[in-house]
Amino acid sequence: MRASLSRLVPRGPTILALGVLVGLAFPALAELVRPSMPVMIFIIVLGTLLRTDGKAVIAVLGRPALSLLLPVIVMVACPVLIGLIAHRLGLGAELALALVLATAAPPSSGTAAVARMLGLDGTVPLAVTLLCMALAPITVPLLADWFGGIGLNAVDLALRLALLVGGAEGVALLLRRFAGSQLHSHGEAVDRIVVAALLVFVVATMAGVRAQIEADWQSALLCLVLAFACNIGLQGAGAFLLPGALAERLTVGLILGNRNVGLVWSALGAAASPRMALFFAATQLPIYLTPRLIDMIISYARARKPS
Repeated sequence: MRASLSRLVPRGPTILALGVLVGLAFPALAELVRPSMPVMIFIIVLGTLLRTDGKAVIAVLGRPALSLLLPVIVMVACPVLIGLIAHRLGLGAELALALVLATAAPPSSGTAAVARMLGLDGTVPLAVTLLCMALAPITVPLLADWFGGIGLNAVDLALRLALLVGGAEGVALLLRRFAGSQLHSHGEAVDRIVVAALLVFVVATMAGVRAQIEADWQSALLCLVLAFACNIGLQGAGAFLLPGALAERLTVGLILGNRNVGLVWSALGAAASPRMALFFAATQLPIYLTPRLIDMIISYARARKPS
């Protein structure tokens, strides 16, 4: 399995970066595939579940630092810290709230797949993501009300998460039970399907972004700078401030920085102002561009490691 993934490492991060460029260069294509986003998320989660060892996930859940402390840091400490920084910088109510809500979202559904693509352990991101998704219906509405007075429907959010995660888990269990041997022998094909779903999803997230940039490039530039600063800042905090091997720290960084903003965005509905929507769209770029940087860091670290 590791051998098949290693062949994806040089290509995978580059594919994600190209997906961003394709979505921006061909806005009509991005709009065309935009309706497929929920299906692509489902495929990504399903593929990751199929290629993850259930016993390894249970082992992660048995470690309090990962199953208790890390989800609280991801879902509570990070958005509160970002919110306080945003208010201190005087960014304004709209952008400050957008930053809080983007950081309050659970880790991106594709984080485990991206970690595996980079040659990192996808088990920890998957387990932590599932735990954070369970917390989201409680923490996201509370933070939205605390920082911006916006009321989110916790039941609706919980249902969205249950359909996504529960549906993928159910299909994964059925496939493992009735086609376990075929899945094992065709694991590389599953990896390719996940990468393809990620690529389509990346292109789809760029729908409308080019028009927003052309309509108000100054606001778009500010949102892009804030999105990259927030993502890289959180990834850097996980990678440089925590103990452990480089691979473990980079994995935690991915969990902290890459969030499923689309979930919160869809839950907000009409409550999201145009500037907030522009920031939410901007958060997609660092999610799919930073893996190329992480890939370079890993390659550099491996090159310096004595043989």
